[in-house]
Amino acid sequence: MHRTLAAALTALAAAALAVGAALGLVAALEAAPEQPNVPLVTFDRTGE
Repeated sequence: MHRTLAAALTALAAAALAVGAALGLVAALEAAPEQPNVPLVTFDRTGE
């Protein structure tokens, strides 16, 4: 019984850690500013 309880608590702690990490990752991505969608290089197309 002691091993079963230890295994259940370990699984519960691992699940809680995984959920916390996922929520933290989502929060970090939401906090990042939106990146502008501008090209770094443009080519002059006036010769066409």
